[in-house]
Amino acid sequence: MKAEEETLQTAQSKIYNPIPIPENQPINDQLTADDIPTGEGGFARDYYIFLQKGDQIAIDLISDEFDSIVVLMSEDGTTIAENDDAPDSSTNSLLFTRIAETGKYIIRVRAFGQTGNGNFQLKVTRLQPIKP
Repeated sequence: MKAEEETLQTAQSKIYNPIPIPENQPINDQLTADDIPTGEGGFARDYYIFLQKGDQIAIDLISDEFDSIVVLMSEDGTTIAENDDAPDSSTNSLLFTRIAETGKYIIRVRAFGQTGNGNFQLKVTRLQPIKP
């Protein structure tokens, strides 16, 4: 019976639980083999943030250790937008988007294909309109 309880506790500790992300503050984290398998040989780590309709955001994902992809999803898992390579031709990711509906959003950090894992920095910034 004890082995069954330990198996149940292990399974419960792996329940999907995205990490809250603070606005305008970079997160330094690490993508590991303990994260979400992508089905392409790599792994992903999810974060969540609450956004308002009309918000314009920039999501910046930087890693010197893997080819990054950033994905913005609605709470139900529908992909809103994604970016593989930043405009500077690096393997970092930079995504700009306008939010259509108020709600909870998932930001997925993942490695391209089987490029591995490692340290990364993630930052979400609400952009302010330029005032005339």
